[in-house]
Parts: sequence; structure tokens; C-alpha cells
Amino acid sequence: MATNTPRTAGRHFLQIPGPTPVPDRILRAMDRPTIDHRGPEFQQLGQRVLSGIKTIFKTKGAAFIYPSSGTGAWEASLTNLLSPGDTVLMYETGHFATLWKTMALKLGIKPEFIESDWRGGVDANKIEERLRTDTGREIKAVCVVHNETSTGATSDIAAVRKAIDAAGHPALLLVDTISSLASVDYCHDEWGADVTVAGSQKGLMLPPGLGFTAVSEKALKASKLGKLPKAFFSWEDMVGPNASGFFPYTPATNLLYGLAEAIDMLHEEGLDRVFARHKRHAEATRRAVRGWNLEILCRDPKCYSPVLTAIMMPAGHDADAFRKIVLENFDMSLGQGLSKVSGKVFRIGHLGDTNDLTMLGAISGVEMGLQLAGVPHTKGGAQAAMDYLAETAKAPM
Repeated sequence: MATNTPRTAGRHFLQIPGPTPVPDRILRAMDRPTIDHRGPEFQQLGQRVLSGIKTIFKTKGAAFIYPSSGTGAWEASLTNLLSPGDTVLMYETGHFATLWKTMALKLGIKPEFIESDWRGGVDANKIEERLRTDTGREIKAVCVVHNETSTGATSDIAAVRKAIDAAGHPALLLVDTISSLASVDYCHDEWGADVTVAGSQKGLMLPPGLGFTAVSEKALKASKLGKLPKAFFSWEDMVGPNASGFFPYTPATNLLYGLAEAIDMLHEEGLDRVFARHKRHAEATRRAVRGWNLEILCRDPKCYSPVLTAIMMPAGHDADAFRKIVLENFDMSLGQGLSKVSGKVFRIGHLGDTNDLTMLGAISGVEMGLQLAGVPHTKGGAQAAMDYLAETAKAPM
């Protein structure tokens, strides 16, 4: 349809921390006729993706795939394991940890929230302290976010498991990896997670529409005691059909084609190289921020996210007005600040199928936007990022 809006040349720079740009190779993989989801061709696809996603979670246990967002995977984790009135311990790392708490309340679960200032990751010591006081073992699960998308802070999940064990507590460990899976090293089995939830639209490089849960044997056994209502997300209904590559309802066939391709691409690059690439681009972005003399929202360098960087705006300057200027002038979308930090921060995503030149284009767009918006800053952030990427271009990844 013809419009009066002039065409914008080139590709849009989607630099939000998800959904991420979908590689052409994955788009082509999805561009296939839909097949019979009860037939032998689909069975091969189902077996391929159900086994393949386990290699990304780094688990030998069960992994379920839903035609849903990551929020659906959240709901699956809670409804399969818990009963009305159960208490769960959660840690307020940011907006998405808060949304998980809100869901728990809606489901009739009692969330106990350890509050924070949104400028770091999970403090495992506080979790251990609280669990030691729970002598009645009322807390049934500990729910934490691995990479908080709203703040750019990554938490040490192995330390959380050690805290639970040190307290001698039987609570299950539930982890949100929606913005970290396939971008940040994650070891479901080795780190002792009981349930890990994820979504398709971040490091897996797919469109939104698939939710995932990796589930330990302990969690599968516990799910037989959970009394919350469940139907669509029932693990029990999934186990039987999944064993032979099928699903209990119509799956998102074409997204599964894309998932199979994404898993292949990740292994072709090598997971360790994928994680190193994300760390390198994150460091380049942070060097740019420091070069601009702006402040990174995450205060603890140990928690810096390889997935995104959240940047605080100087007092008196609105982050959303700045984002609007960048979008209108450079056709680039930056992540907005959410809830507590709305209008106060903008976020640069550096995850998914990205490379050095993409990141330098994004960082340069931000620097030009700061100038156009009249935001106080020091020029040269883009050069600092360029220098770092050039220096490390031939380094082992």
C-alpha cells in the first residue's frame, strides 16, 4: 500500500534487548509448508528440537517447549510445582523479577520479596540467611532471574544453589533465563537448578512465540504433589507425547523449524565462542558509556550483563525523548526504562546474531543521538569502543 511516508533506506537497527533481529538463515528455515504435526516428518523435527534445546540448557533432564512467550514458561514453573497458599522466596533484581512476583500473587501463591535498589544482582547471602530462619520449611521454592533485562545485571546462579544447600533447605530453585539463554553461559544441571525458563526471542534469535522449561528429576517428582490448576502447561501431559517427538496439542511447527536452525547455528559457532562474543561486545559498549562520561545502571562490575547495558540519563533529561530522537534520525530502536526507572534509563542490547560492525553502528548512533538531544556527554565513546574491538579482534575468543 502506497503511503506519503518516505522510505527509509537500509535495515532498521533493532538494539533493544529482545526481541532480537532474526537472521536470514532462520527466516528461510521457517519459510516452509506447514506439515502434519502427527506425521513421521514432524516426529523427526520434534525429536530434533526437544533433544537440541537440552544442549543449550546444558541438561540431560526433561525440557518442554510451549507455543507461548517466556511468561508462559514462568506460569508452567509455578503451576506445576506449587499449591494454593505456598510460599516462595523471590529476589527483586528489577522489573521482570517483580512481574514474576505479580504472577505468583495472581495464582494464589505467597511471594516473599527480598527488595533491592535494582543496581545489582541477587545477593545469595541474603537468601541463605532467610532460609536458615525458615525452620518450618514453609518456603517451597526460590525464584531468581539470571539476567535482569530491565537493569543489565547478571546473577550468580551457582552461588544461589550453594546458599540453599548451605542452609540445609529443601526449597526448589527456579531460574528465569529468558534474556540470557544462548547468550550467557548457563548450566542447568551443574548449577543445580530445578526449573529453568526461557523464551525464543532473545539469544535463540527467533521471533517471539516459544517458551521453554528445563526440569530436574526432583522437580518432576515434586510436580506430582502440586495442586494449582493447570491444563495447557501441564508437564504430565507433555511427558508422554514428547518421548516420541510429539506434543499434546498443535505445536508452532514453523517456529520449530527455526528453532532447529538456531540450535545448529549456535553449535556451528560454538557455545563458548558465542558467550565470548557477547562478553566482548558488552565490554565495548561499557567502554563507550564511560567515554561519554555517563553512568551504567548496574553498579557491581561482577554483575555486568553480557546481554545489555542500561545507561542512566543525566538529571533533567528524559530517556524516552532521547530514544525518540534516535529512532527518528537514525532508524534505531533502543530499550526503554521500565517501571521504577521509566524515563531515567535507556538500554542498548548487544545479544543475538550481532557482530562488531553492528555494535559500532549502534554505539555511533547513540553518540550522535546524545549530541542531537543536547544530553551532556563527552565525545569519544564510539572511538573507545572501536579501539577496544580493534585491539581484541585477533584475540582468541
